[in-house]
Amino acid sequence: MIDRTVAPSFGQVENIELLKARPIVLGNGLKVFSIAGGEQDLVRIEFIFENIAYTALKPLQAYATNTMLNDGTSELSSSEIADKIDYYGAFLQTDFSNDQSSVTLYSLNKHLSATLPIVKAVISDSIFPQVELDTFIRNQKQKLSVNLEKNDFLSRKIFNSVLFGNTLYGYDTRAEDYDKLTRDQLQEYFSMAYQPENCTVVISGKVTDAALTLIDQLFGASWKGGKVISPNSFNFYRGSGQEHYVEKPEALQSAIRLGKVSINRAHSDFPGFQVLNTILGGYFGSRLMANIREDKGYTYGIGSALVSMKNAGYFFIASEVGAEVCSSAIDEIHKEIEILKTQEVSGQELGLVRNYMLGSMLGGLENAMSHADKFKNIYFSGLGYDYYQNYIKTVKTITPQELLALAKKYLDWAELEKVIVGKKS
Repeated sequence: MIDRTVAPSFGQVENIELLKARPIVLGNGLKVFSIAGGEQDLVRIEFIFENIAYTALKPLQAYATNTMLNDGTSELSSSEIADKIDYYGAFLQTDFSNDQSSVTLYSLNKHLSATLPIVKAVISDSIFPQVELDTFIRNQKQKLSVNLEKNDFLSRKIFNSVLFGNTLYGYDTRAEDYDKLTRDQLQEYFSMAYQPENCTVVISGKVTDAALTLIDQLFGASWKGGKVISPNSFNFYRGSGQEHYVEKPEALQSAIRLGKVSINRAHSDFPGFQVLNTILGGYFGSRLMANIREDKGYTYGIGSALVSMKNAGYFFIASEVGAEVCSSAIDEIHKEIEILKTQEVSGQELGLVRNYMLGSMLGGLENAMSHADKFKNIYFSGLGYDYYQNYIKTVKTITPQELLALAKKYLDWAELEKVIVGKKS
């Protein structure tokens, strides 16, 4: 019998095995990566396009094009696309991020012959009907108007603009930017970006030979491109660590966002910085949570993160706190950063964080699709699977002395941009 009065023993994760992506190149040069695993007759097929040709004169061009891909082709209306996908129990979505845009299909294998041709039409024959564009512009302006009343949204908007300036990463979107959108802009970007030379396909799940053959038939030699591609490339520089304060006299809560441009996944210090960040604010048991939520009661939640992008990375701390304790909360954040820079982390705390990070990574690999997500992280960062071997080794072996050195190197309070929206006290 199990003695349930005794907590079960635990041990550190020793090894994490990843399903490796199998590369395939189709006749037109289209790159396909297959991550096969699982028993359910389900696949996820992602068509991922690099964001290109950014110009501040057309800041919403790439985003609007991606968002409206499902709004009609020369033969199918938006409702017909939705009805056909729903009929087969499939799911089709578009996603836009700073570096890539994607079109993703979830479908049973037995229905791919019916659902994949719809995806082909979406990424090769979208026409962006004017009536749909008018609706998009109206809805987006209304959404922006509502969001601008939210302190957290406004602080994030200002923070991105301060760090990344007039680029795709940091452009300060205004309502009039939506009014400047035209069908010609969307069609122009669509013809440049949505072509096989700029596409990577990642298929994961129960991948069959029939599925790969169908992808080859639909997206191989029959999908033509050939337009000149101008990859986005941005340079970012260390800021001056200023305070950016937007006062809202009636605010009950103040949004705080602190941070700076930092390293991305390709940097050798990234895994170690991830450990340091976890200690500071990267999980529920972090120092920021223990101090500012549990001890002081200033907030329901606070966290920090290190974000990796193609052209840069950035580190940030974010929270919403009671307006009357805003200044005190910032002081406590400062204090926790200084402690990391002057005192070594204890072996007990470091051991807990090691187990948390390795357990989270292992727990996040529940199916082939999550293995595919890990592959995308390294592939679009120009890295190989040895990145994860190094990451695991770093988490297991990093010392308190090394964490202290990283804190001194990357957590300079004077370099952090400090955005506050609401009231400071």
